[in-house]
Amino acid sequence: MKENGQKKARNSDGKGKRIPSALEARFAAARNQLNPRRQRLIRAILDSADETCFLSSREMAKRFHIDATTILRTTQVLGYGSFADFATDLRTHFVSRITPYTALKAATNEKRSITDHVDHSLEKAIDNLNVLKSNLDRQRVIDLAKQIKRSRQVLVVGLDFATSLSYYLAYGLLALGFNAEAPIGSSGSLQYKVEALTSKDVLVAISFGQCLRDTVDSVLRARKQGVPTFGITDSETSPIARYCDAYWITPVVSPSFLNSYVAPMAAISAIHVACAHIDPKRSLNRLRPTDREYASGHRWYREPKGFNGDLL
Repeated sequence: MKENGQKKARNSDGKGKRIPSALEARFAAARNQLNPRRQRLIRAILDSADETCFLSSREMAKRFHIDATTILRTTQVLGYGSFADFATDLRTHFVSRITPYTALKAATNEKRSITDHVDHSLEKAIDNLNVLKSNLDRQRVIDLAKQIKRSRQVLVVGLDFATSLSYYLAYGLLALGFNAEAPIGSSGSLQYKVEALTSKDVLVAISFGQCLRDTVDSVLRARKQGVPTFGITDSETSPIARYCDAYWITPVVSPSFLNSYVAPMAAISAIHVACAHIDPKRSLNRLRPTDREYASGHRWYREPKGFNGDLL
């Protein structure tokens, strides 16, 4: 069970049926409006998404030996208002279908030094953060903070690689005095935790790409029980986005075999900040005892008296 949007080559609805990406769905709906040549063009773009998803319209036209106008008109038939919108869905299609092996294989085929690969990874992480900053609805951050404040319990479900994200969110909320938990363990243990929730609680689900079955099942079970649900995911077409009451899109695009969690971590930090300032007096009262601990508590390492820094 792997929480990486780049883990499997196929999407499934849990019954073995492949779920089309947003771009594939548009292609299917507009197929009759596309002549055979343009249908072949779209198939070629989809089949080589690992190489086409970051190309400009001119670069893509050059790759397929056609003019840029043909590219733009074809995307318009698919219902896109701009090539940028088409490119966004193409990247989502790519990310949701590649495996760690194919991602690393594509990266190794690039003529880059190790330093270049490191720099490329950092550049993509910064890009993700900038996309989050530009697109995140601040009011949604505030609304979620208000919902957390009035909830009896906050259950954060994020598994495998996303366990780090769910733990970080729950731990920060605990520090502010909220009853938050990021459960770990078996599928049965998670199921029992979800079944104990009521409409007075909130479930936050974190998953990307195809999304893990246990995470999606938790959302579906919570909704059936009337529990408010909120999702953090990377696409409006992901199961988390489709089934949660509300959600945020946090890009996780990475040239690596793993997702980049820079943007999700920043989004979670924004939740912590909003929760702290939604009721600052409450937050200060909660953190006041820890202020003394930070100054003099035994939790922190102190150099022995007379220690000169020489370990030998």
